[in-house]
Amino acid sequence: MSDTHGGAPHGAHGRPPTRADTWAAFKASPFLPASVLVLILAVAAALFAGSYTYTMANPTPRHIPTAVVGATDTAEGRRFVDGMERALNASLALRRYGSTAEARHAVDEQEVFAVLTVRPDGAGVRLDVVGAAGASVAQLLAEAGTAVGRATGVPVGVRDIKPLQAGDPRGLALFYISLAAVIIGFVGAIQLSVHARALDPAERIAFTVAYALLGGFAIAATVDPLLGALDLPFVESWLVLALTMFASGMVFTMFNTLMGRWAMLPTWGLMVLLGNPSSGGAVSWPLLPSVLGHIGRWLPPGASVNAQHTAVYFGGHQHLFPFAVLGAWALVSSGVFWFWRHRHPGGRERAPAHAAA
Repeated sequence: MSDTHGGAPHGAHGRPPTRADTWAAFKASPFLPASVLVLILAVAAALFAGSYTYTMANPTPRHIPTAVVGATDTAEGRRFVDGMERALNASLALRRYGSTAEARHAVDEQEVFAVLTVRPDGAGVRLDVVGAAGASVAQLLAEAGTAVGRATGVPVGVRDIKPLQAGDPRGLALFYISLAAVIIGFVGAIQLSVHARALDPAERIAFTVAYALLGGFAIAATVDPLLGALDLPFVESWLVLALTMFASGMVFTMFNTLMGRWAMLPTWGLMVLLGNPSSGGAVSWPLLPSVLGHIGRWLPPGASVNAQHTAVYFGGHQHLFPFAVLGAWALVSSGVFWFWRHRHPGGRERAPAHAAA
């Protein structure tokens, strides 16, 4: 007669459960993935706070390209440049131009962040900052230039030759709309994988294009006609946002094909932890840690901010590079998904003709 009272629970063969039995039961239960997610979310929270704090809490200049018109080898020119580098604890990468027009062209091409004009006959210097090229850099240069002028006795005139729009005095609106496109882009792909799991590969790509186009239009319409925060070149900004959303969505779809249910981890790490802080949207690239400043240009968030920024503030001087970056991410992600589409967890079962008969 078996003992059913007061004893320890027995294993499958009437023996007390061993550690192996307990571990096997734990692995088969929903508690293992839940426990793993608890740890992952804790680490993700720390990384999220750390990445944004590291890049944005105390932006520090390292290398600021600056156009120079006139001779800096005068006594006043040398005193002012030396004083600026000491004040900024950084180097001004001086690039000489033969005229103010050439220097302004360099500003429009976003090759320099300021123009330093040394006036003849000891009349001081003029420091032209470019708010549209980076509000944080322009503010830093303007404050340092004024202080250095007082400290060195060099007369300094500071002006902003390309200010930000009135509805975006801190220059963050473009970062926010690009951030929205990135996050909604991959969240849309996640929702398709959950609520439209049966979509075939071509259908999944088509619906990703659809929500990217509609979502990009909605973002641009909300920011410009509805709120009036920015005066956007509407069609160009809309297409940049749509391409950003599509690239972001296909990046998740690619990782979902390669990694299954853990696809959110590399997507979040690439787009949010690394891509957004290094995009140059909230803090201009010259103020970012140098490695992040270079990496950010090659990721979808940075490319989106770059293209959008040029479209809004430097019309007629758009560059191919950010579109090439976004297009490459979209094309490679779509190609990986299509090539290994049989591994994607979605799709419909196709019954053979004889089985249907």
